[in-house]
Amino acid sequence: MSPAKIGLFAAVALLSSIFLAQWLRLARRREPHERPTWSDFGIGLLTNFGDALGIGSYATTTALYKFRGRPSDELIPGTLTVGSVTVGVAETVIFVTLITVDPKLLLAMVASASAGAWLGAGIVSRMRRRSIQLFMGAALLIAASSFVMGNLGAFPVGGAALSLSGWRFAAAVATNFILGALSTIGIGWYAPTMVVLALLGVNLRAAFPIMMGSGGVMLPVAGVRFLRSRRFAWGPSIGIATAGVVGVLIAAFIVKSLPLRTLRWLVAAVVTYAAVAMLRSARGGPASRAAHDPLKTDGVL
Repeated sequence: MSPAKIGLFAAVALLSSIFLAQWLRLARRREPHERPTWSDFGIGLLTNFGDALGIGSYATTTALYKFRGRPSDELIPGTLTVGSVTVGVAETVIFVTLITVDPKLLLAMVASASAGAWLGAGIVSRMRRRSIQLFMGAALLIAASSFVMGNLGAFPVGGAALSLSGWRFAAAVATNFILGALSTIGIGWYAPTMVVLALLGVNLRAAFPIMMGSGGVMLPVAGVRFLRSRRFAWGPSIGIATAGVVGVLIAAFIVKSLPLRTLRWLVAAVVTYAAVAMLRSARGGPASRAAHDPLKTDGVL
């Protein structure tokens, strides 16, 4: 195993341990108000099964949460991040081990995404409910558009390169910083990462270890900030953290592939409906609703 992979796995292990310690400390300090339900486990299993196949999980999970009306909209970004830490670790180990990519590009993009996620989580954990609804509604529409464009062949097919240099390297790293920040509001980074790397001539298969490795590091980094703000739901996040790993393992080692074109059309329709519902919630709720948010203590959250 290359030194770069060993270093990445060591970073994932360290950051995940810090996240777990914070999670356990918070769990001991106050009893969780909500335990995971069967639907929490089912959603975690289903959406992260699709995640390991390259569909992504943020848009689909958000849509399913919106349909059932739980957790509250303002808790969804933190729930996605906190719950996905174990999933990110599993996917990093699997895809970084199995697929070859330039170590320098991999580590640089993982580091930039993690820095972006730390910045983004700090902002999102202080946003008002209505702002989160507006941003997540827009994020869902972006996700639905990406599924449609992918099926219509509008995305670039990529090249044969496994590495980048010069301005292409800088562009990829800078873009991943932005995607890491945006991921904390519920905008999945899979589709945009693949588009950027494809435009720069990278083999799309090589995008998988970059996407998964970024998640393995940036999710615990951002997750710690959401834990500190308490802006997440216990039950749904545990559902993702446990059943989500099972979904990843089934997809990676048992199923391996599906007719994704048909699945993307279905997901696009579901996500579009959820986006409209999220934006209608933001429009219909009174502007002062945030003032009654029990999580607010200083008029900023």
